[in-house]
Amino acid sequence: MAKIEVDGQSFEVEDGTRLVLALEDNGVDVLHRCGGFAGCTTCRVEFSEGEPTAMTVAERDVLEKRGFLGSARLSCQIACEGSMVLSPVMRVSTSNVDGPGGRPEDTITPDPEWI
Repeated sequence: MAKIEVDGQSFEVEDGTRLVLALEDNGVDVLHRCGGFAGCTTCRVEFSEGEPTAMTVAERDVLEKRGFLGSARLSCQIACEGSMVLSPVMRVSTSNVDGPGGRPEDTITPDPEWI
């Protein structure tokens, strides 16, 4: 089981659970406007502990293009493992949109190519 801590709230999820879904399914109002396809960067999170070392090519490319590489990660491109302490950068409750976005698929999309 992976242990996730977000702003003092802790919960456990099955190893391999897509982080964006773990957050949403446990009441964290993280945005994911592109539906989890590594396209929009609204699902960004900042890690204080447990940042995964693996990254998808799609995540690296969009973070680099938008100037976030090295400062944030995309929760839609991370499979939960171990202990993670993090905070979402963009939330539904502090944005001017009416919802998080379409529900992402259970598996990482696009098909992950790991670097």
